[in-house]
Amino acid sequence: MPTRRSSHGFTLIELLIVVAILGIVAAIAIPGLLRARAVANEASAIQTLRTLVTAQSTFASTCGSTNYTTSLTTLVSERFASPDIDITPKSGYGFQLVAGQGSRVRPADCTGAPTTTGYYFRAEPLSATTGQRGFATNQVATIWQDTTGTAPPEPFTAGATISPLAQH
Repeated sequence: MPTRRSSHGFTLIELLIVVAILGIVAAIAIPGLLRARAVANEASAIQTLRTLVTAQSTFASTCGSTNYTTSLTTLVSERFASPDIDITPKSGYGFQLVAGQGSRVRPADCTGAPTTTGYYFRAEPLSATTGQRGFATNQVATIWQDTTGTAPPEPFTAGATISPLAQH
């Protein structure tokens, strides 16, 4: 009497077909996931700049002047910005705060740190996979973008790759 062979498991062909299907699905999904991550990083950078503009405004009103700090550390350590805001790098972007173009250095204010009459925040992606646009703002509080990935320079002027973000 012939013995019947029982089939337990998968054949090599079945496994190869499953691996090929998984490879095709991954090839379709991964670029979309990377782009979604870059878009989320850009949104985070924009929101961080808005938060920092608010912190500068709070700094100026608390210290009783129209002067601004050029120290991210002062904004966080003196509680003008939330201490849990991780400034740089954050969500694939590097942030920098400097004196604005044409601003003048002023005496120290309520924190003891030197101040200026204007400021300039910049946010640039750390790599092309973490974001595609660079952002910048100053005491006017309009956030500008540059699609080349570098922060727009002051004075802000609309051009081929530079434009203000729509206000919400």
